[in-house]
Amino acid sequence: MAPRLFPMLSCSDLARSLLFYGEVLGGRETYRFPDDGEPAFVTLSMGEGSEIGLGGIAADPPHGRPQRPASGHLVDLCLYVDDVDATFARVGAAGFEVVVAPGDSPWGERTAWVADPDGTLVMLTR
Repeated sequence: MAPRLFPMLSCSDLARSLLFYGEVLGGRETYRFPDDGEPAFVTLSMGEGSEIGLGGIAADPPHGRPQRPASGHLVDLCLYVDDVDATFARVGAAGFEVVVAPGDSPWGERTAWVADPDGTLVMLTR
């Protein structure tokens, strides 16, 4: 099996993060644990061959390291979308932080930056 990267984010408010990545950005739930009641972890498909895991902050995470407070800017995510401007507008209308308005990049893509509920930066691109 070839290596495959599967990002997992620790979310201080899992329900709000599910709203951001699911309803607003179009992710489709493919896995939930536990499968009944409030989830502790959810996997969303973000299009063909692309997934993200979202988990609540655990009192005793499996790796043994505290999940908060995080320090510094640890990671940016890049999400390819059909319409950068419309997605950016949807993020703002849903009450999430918009960081950099849509514009054309020097490398030829249209991009914009938004932040998820925990401050992780997401570059919307087409």
